Amino acid sequence: MQRRHFNQAGLSALGMLILATCQQAQAVSLGDLSNAEASSGLKTALEKGALAAVALLGKTDGFLGNPKVRIPLPGYLEDASKLLRNFGQGQRIDELVTAINRAAEAAVPMGKDLLVSAVRSMSVTDAKNILAGGETSVTNFFAEKTRAPLGEKFLPAVTQATAKVGLANKYNEFAGKAAGFGLVRKEDANIQQYVTGKTLDGLYLVIGEEEKKIRQDPAGTGSAILKRVFGSMN
Repeated sequence: MQRRHFNQAGLSALGMLILATCQQAQAVSLGDLSNAEASSGLKTALEKGALAAVALLGKTDGFLGNPKVRIPLPGYLEDASKLLRNFGQGQRIDELVTAINRAAEAAVPMGKDLLVSAVRSMSVTDAKNILAGGETSVTNFFAEKTRAPLGEKFLPAVTQATAKVGLANKYNEFAGKAAGFGLVRKEDANIQQYVTGKTLDGLYLVIGEEEKKIRQDPAGTGSAILKRVFGSMN
């Protein structure tokens, strides 16, 4: 099929970026899309992806039951856990792993408003970076805009959840000493901070995956603007 010739003035800059990013082999009809429509479509996709990720992770087994985001014990402790199990510590190890994943599941819903706010305040530059940034661009956007405030919001919830397990304090004492010898990274020496960081990593990973699904099947979202912006690119 011969590619249509687009009117340069009729194509928005954002529409051209979408077209270039997707590298369509077929003709597409984005010429009549305005900047506002294209930007609205991207924001809708990101917001839906963020809300879907929160719903998936912020429930029982959202982390613990998902191998992609399940939070293990940090570093060498994960390796050492096999040996510790041989000394009758298996139940305590399982309790700690369950507790840190439950802490992540409890924290995630608290980030919904911040994630939505980040999307709605997205600039044209942000949109261009997402469209031209490759597979990790969505994760990078949310991490840049929300990691610090979400970390502050999640930490108290994680602290409260891990406090219910006696091993949390024992871990902090032991890991703190190990960090002094370079055996544990400083950011992993406190289990609450470790879990908070891993919670954010898992959240951004799933947001990115959800956004990819929306791009692949915009019609399936039931959103007219998503179908209009992304539908012609599939």
